[in-house]
Amino acid sequence: MQSEQIVYAAPTGKPLGTNATFNICATILIPVLNAITKRTWQGKENIPQTGPAIVISNHLSYADVLFFAQFLFQNGRAPRFIGKRSVFDVPIIGRILLAAGQIPVDRESTHASKALDHAVAALKAGHLIGIYPEGTLTRDENLWPMVAKTGAARLAIITQLPIIPVAAWGIGDVLPPYNKVPRIWKRSKITLRAGKAIDMSPWYGKQDDPIALAEATAHIMDVMTTMLEDIRGEKRPAQIFDPHTSDLPRTGNFKKKRR
Repeated sequence: MQSEQIVYAAPTGKPLGTNATFNICATILIPVLNAITKRTWQGKENIPQTGPAIVISNHLSYADVLFFAQFLFQNGRAPRFIGKRSVFDVPIIGRILLAAGQIPVDRESTHASKALDHAVAALKAGHLIGIYPEGTLTRDENLWPMVAKTGAARLAIITQLPIIPVAAWGIGDVLPPYNKVPRIWKRSKITLRAGKAIDMSPWYGKQDDPIALAEATAHIMDVMTTMLEDIRGEKRPAQIFDPHTSDLPRTGNFKKKRR
């Protein structure tokens, strides 16, 4: 049996990749996000205005995706995110996400590899894909990036595209990790900075090599964490939190589970 061929239409609109649903959401949400935050957007010149692109960011809060999408949207691109299936199963919200072109994945399941196929197809069509390499909110107690999953690096190696890192800070002040009620009584300061594209060519052809994937992933996370050090004016911890060696649950609100 032949595998199903996944085909995406080429991105259109302005910002590139937008559609009617995306525009409606942006029209409603951006004024709200602007009202509750003071934003510093940096590195616009590093966001390609056309063609396929892989953009990654660190994961601090449930609100991250809103500001990440706003940052990209207002800098010329309407992104496609790979999100966990449970979010798409939420009534109304799930339909909106699908209509906006977002990509669901059955995380931690035997079908998770299909997300890669969808991402490759979207990139072939010329879309910009947004990814959180950590796969979940960071478990580091001071919100530094933790050891990430290898999916973003593997996608870049397969498609032979660079990775554009975006370091984010301050979003946890708007919506603290695992909270669902934002702090709207003060305009929190948030920063998103896009860095120069990371060349992934040293790992081309090694998408099935676990050691090479781990090395490539560590490299892209190191670049992004260095950017974050500059934004925060602090040094990262000497020991990077590794969820693979921790007894904390890999997904979900680990604070609630420990009570």
